[in-house]
Amino acid sequence: MAKNQTRDEADYIVVGAGSAGSAVASRLAASGASVILLEAGKKDSSMLVTKPGMIGPMHAEPKIKKTVDWGYYTTPQKHMNNRVIPQTRGKVLGGSSSVNGLLWVRGNRANYDSWAAEGNTGWDADSVNETYKRVEDFEDGANEYRGASGPIKVQRHTQRTEAALQFEQAAADTLGVKILKDYNAAEQEGVSHFQQSADSGKRYSSSRGYITNADRPTLEVLTEVHAQKVVIENGRATGVEILDKKGNRRTLRAGKEVILSAGFIGSAQLLMLSGVGPADHLKEHGIEVKADLPVGENLHDHLFVPTTWIMPNARHKGKASYFARGLAKELTVGGSFLENSVFETVAFVRTSLATDVPDLQLHVLPWAYPSPNQDAPVRHQVDPRKAITVMSTLIYPRSRGTIRLASADAETAPLIDMNYLAEPGDQQVLAEGVEIIRDIMKSAAFGGNVKQELHPGPEYDAANMKAEVLNRATTVYHGVGTCRMGVDDRAVVGPDLKVRGIEGLRVADASIMPSIIGGNTNAPSIMIGDKAADLVLGS
Repeated sequence: MAKNQTRDEADYIVVGAGSAGSAVASRLAASGASVILLEAGKKDSSMLVTKPGMIGPMHAEPKIKKTVDWGYYTTPQKHMNNRVIPQTRGKVLGGSSSVNGLLWVRGNRANYDSWAAEGNTGWDADSVNETYKRVEDFEDGANEYRGASGPIKVQRHTQRTEAALQFEQAAADTLGVKILKDYNAAEQEGVSHFQQSADSGKRYSSSRGYITNADRPTLEVLTEVHAQKVVIENGRATGVEILDKKGNRRTLRAGKEVILSAGFIGSAQLLMLSGVGPADHLKEHGIEVKADLPVGENLHDHLFVPTTWIMPNARHKGKASYFARGLAKELTVGGSFLENSVFETVAFVRTSLATDVPDLQLHVLPWAYPSPNQDAPVRHQVDPRKAITVMSTLIYPRSRGTIRLASADAETAPLIDMNYLAEPGDQQVLAEGVEIIRDIMKSAAFGGNVKQELHPGPEYDAANMKAEVLNRATTVYHGVGTCRMGVDDRAVVGPDLKVRGIEGLRVADASIMPSIIGGNTNAPSIMIGDKAADLVLGS
């Protein structure tokens, strides 16, 4: 990786060094092409983003979070008591792969086959499986479904609590599902040990795997550089106008292509600022229309409702003193809880609304959790006792929202309207999920260790839990879909990720998903970036 910027032109300019951007830039540079990778955030060398367990203070303490998060919020959500909900996005090299929970989930194979069925040739389950195998370095080694020797190391949680292990058996007994060795292989339905993008106590973000650990002499990485717009001349993207950290504005030229990997918020915003988007909306902001496309539509996201239970064998306490002891251990001898994600167990199960695949994901972490939500930008207090939290997670939302410009100024945050819970079925899945969790927590497999339902609490029974979802549901930070891939008029990009009507311009990140995958979105985003390089180099 080149350390100092020496040129204003390259074969390819990639905007955004997050999950997808780091992957596509590195692979293009590996071909021998010259690449400039632009990142608005800072470098990713601090312990805050390299140590897995630091996601606790990172997300709990606003002053710390501000250093690595853009601080986005939704508009008031009219179907959720007009709540304004945070949308955490990584402000650092590696993007959100540097600040997420490290959970490595591909989704259900049926998700990708549904993309292909819509005309997105090459995005079926078998095809993307080959890309995933190239991306991964899985602890079990290579097989029909998994890869070894890839840039992203993937391992299971190494310090599981008794409480999490008991939950695994309890879920299997209560719901009649399998205990799976690998939910990222042939089948997803069941309960399993969470896999994480980590190894030897280090986070394997996209930037660590594809940039820090790679030798790419033709790749220049520029941090603290803000893209202002894509320069489009005679229907072709020829470069990117940037604002550097010194306040200098200039244009970088792309000899071959510009690739946007700025995420579901950033890529949509940048396209619209560049004149690619809904024509009437662009004209409202005085932006010349280059291509009238449905940019910013099809926005959707995963939601969860946390339930917390007092369990003495959950081990961890949500206290500053407990965390300080863990940090001291990590800095001296190592082997502390900071070497793993806070999440330990996952289940993919069905509510009454499920069709051909499980529609509910359960995230399990042996820590207490804030209640009722974390909307306010303050430090939220948690119960100091040992506890386990199980999250009822909606993975196939029916509701769709939009991203729109608030201003033609690139430094002004766009309007993010998730339109959460607009469709009643979304609310029902979350509420049913809470009752499923309650059933699991009654299991004899816990041996009497479940002492109390702390949150939401028994006062919120099944009859009124559905209404309480409006106050407790919150984002899993998995927004997708704003630059939809497809072959019809609702598409922004085609299956080759080329922006319709503009030459030399592609989008490669979670924004291209036609529909969200059934699980955490980081692994799919990295896969999209890696696969995008194939599409670029093969065209």
